[in-house]
Amino acid sequence: MKYQSKQLSVLLLAVTMLACNYSFQAGSFPPPHVRSIAVLPFDNETNRFELSGELYDQLVRNLPRALGIRTAGEEIADAVVRGSIRTYEVRAPNYRAATQGQPAEVLQRQVNIVVSVEIIDLVENVVLWESSSVVAQGEFLEASETEEIGRIEAIELLVQKIVDGAQSNW
Repeated sequence: MKYQSKQLSVLLLAVTMLACNYSFQAGSFPPPHVRSIAVLPFDNETNRFELSGELYDQLVRNLPRALGIRTAGEEIADAVVRGSIRTYEVRAPNYRAATQGQPAEVLQRQVNIVVSVEIIDLVENVVLWESSSVVAQGEFLEASETEEIGRIEAIELLVQKIVDGAQSNW
């Protein structure tokens, strides 16, 4: 009995020591070898020419910081972000219906932007993350705000969704 107790103690000690040396590291984004990223201007399939520049500025300003890496030119970067702006539309989701002799009144408008995006690991030549349909909406009040307010909000949300999508892949 004493012998079994001693064996059990030794076994528990060994398991404890092994457990201390064991560590689990979940995948992270970006992979450890990706330390820099190039952000390319997105192709623009809409008639809103300012979108490409505005989205590019937000991506350059926020994406590397959110991913914990630095920005670099495409020729020296470890990864690249590229994509296309597919859709831009302004809708009226909130309005007051027409009544006797009064026209309908738009209370709130919504800017909808849809992009396709991919993040490519240039070191290993693999797609790290891609989505053919990242959708974001920005809202603005018809009476007191401009469409630009909704567009800026939608672009900021797009960048956040790109960061979230990339990180959720790992």
